[in-house]
Amino acid sequence: MIKNRKNNIDDFLSYVQYERGYSKHTTIAYRNDLNHFINFCRNYFSKQLNDFSMVDRKMIRQFLGHEYEQGRSPKTVSRRLATLKSFFKYLVQAEIVSNNPTIHVKTPKVSKNIPTFVHERWIETLMDSPDTSTLIGLRDKAIIELFYATGVRLSELVALNIGSVDPVTKLLKVMGKGRKERIVPFGDKAKDSIENYLNGREQSLMSNQDTPLFFGRGNNRISVRTVARRMEQYLKPIVGKDGASPHTLRHTFGTHLLDNDADIRVIQELLGHSSISSTQIYTKVNPKKMKEIYKISHPHGS
Repeated sequence: MIKNRKNNIDDFLSYVQYERGYSKHTTIAYRNDLNHFINFCRNYFSKQLNDFSMVDRKMIRQFLGHEYEQGRSPKTVSRRLATLKSFFKYLVQAEIVSNNPTIHVKTPKVSKNIPTFVHERWIETLMDSPDTSTLIGLRDKAIIELFYATGVRLSELVALNIGSVDPVTKLLKVMGKGRKERIVPFGDKAKDSIENYLNGREQSLMSNQDTPLFFGRGNNRISVRTVARRMEQYLKPIVGKDGASPHTLRHTFGTHLLDNDADIRVIQELLGHSSISSTQIYTKVNPKKMKEIYKISHPHGS
């Protein structure tokens, strides 16, 4: 029976990764969440989960309560419940269990903090930070420009190839969450920075289209860790330690678009948000601007 339990989890993870197109990172997080739940049941109920039909709503709720007691954040608890909901929905659809114990368990409310962003007056200072007399500096400048120009996620930037960049239309082909492709425009500054970097590598945007756009050591694709470390170096003097991450440049992209009257649904599309609620966080950054737009746009706004 234990083997069957493991097979259920493995089958579920294969389903979300290969049929639903979830990333490897998400799949690993799902496995970790499910292992947390199984260990909880064994330690606190003295039950070996040989059969998932043993799980009831009470066990789910007590697991969430235990997670809070262990100091887990509402965001983590919410994610773990989301994993269990997806897992048991899969088990019901696969006719492995007859009832879904997670249906009436409410998701914890997660507060959304106002994102850190770089003010426009500091953008040129940030762009001038890399030492462009070196190849690494040229690379870092291109990375910063592309982050700011497109709002791509860190994982999306690292996965870019030379062929992802169309220099004629100035459009970037991005593979986002869930293997969803989107097209994002960029400007001349990002294009020039990319071309300068590639020239330093003795390549161009016409080179082998499957070549990684950004290199780390040697001729290997740059790593997530390297980009995060380099961006922290440049952002820390401007926004402080807590905001010194690539995600701050993504927030900056969204915030500056909204500040300049871009439609929030266009921002949603550019950022690759599946839900408008994720994009609405930017409306909290500058409520004064939102009020101005409202007064201009609404017939009874003034």
